[in-house]
Amino acid sequence: MDITTMKKILLVLTSQDTLGETGEPTGYNVAEASHPWKVFRDAGYFVDFASIEGGQPPRDEVQEADPVQVEFTQDETAKASLYNTPKVSVVDPAQYDAVYLVGGHGTMWDFTGNAALQKLVAAVYDAGGVVGAVCHGPSGLVDVELSNGVRLLSGRKVAAFTNAEEEAVGKQDTVPYLLQDRLEEQGATVKAAENWEENVQVDERLVTGQNPQSAAGVAKEMTKLLTEVVREQKAEEEQAAQALREEHDAEKAEDEQE
Repeated sequence: MDITTMKKILLVLTSQDTLGETGEPTGYNVAEASHPWKVFRDAGYFVDFASIEGGQPPRDEVQEADPVQVEFTQDETAKASLYNTPKVSVVDPAQYDAVYLVGGHGTMWDFTGNAALQKLVAAVYDAGGVVGAVCHGPSGLVDVELSNGVRLLSGRKVAAFTNAEEEAVGKQDTVPYLLQDRLEEQGATVKAAENWEENVQVDERLVTGQNPQSAAGVAKEMTKLLTEVVREQKAEEEQAAQALREEHDAEKAEDEQE
């Protein structure tokens, strides 16, 4: 990452508009997009959107009683960005300091196994960036392999939509697999809270949340990590500059002695 282009975050959305073969409509979860969007924007970050297939991604129902969701759906900049999102396959990961995977049941069909999304997530993490995901969004972390050959989820402490929550919404037999089980198969330890209770897990530069109630918390932890990354980069640059100054001083002293 380059400090001069810091503060740019990509939100990735599902393009799946039905729950498998049921015909029941679905899409990205508006709460899980809107609350992080507001956290990132209020913190001064630039927010971009992308989706699996590009174009205007489908969304779940907007909860009109939630002012953040209403603000998000009425914001002209967000509306323009969502009208024609780029495909994840054409996104340049070098442009982003963080990627956040928005949940919604649709992700269970098109996030998992998507090579372009896996490549994007791995590239951002390998470059020292932050990766976040909430609810069903961690389905996009499945099979992500880092440059060192290790799966991103291997040995990680994570949160995601639990088996109990899937049963509570009656979708355990509709989704292609149970997310909690798959994450554990990938070598992750899923830290589960009670149904609909906020639960955010941070493991190095990977931040995950259990449900819609955890979305804002995931974004807040991501911004904390991004702030730390900036501090570390500034410290490294200052150390390099100091070393260069000392080298120049030493060369100057040698020239004067000659």
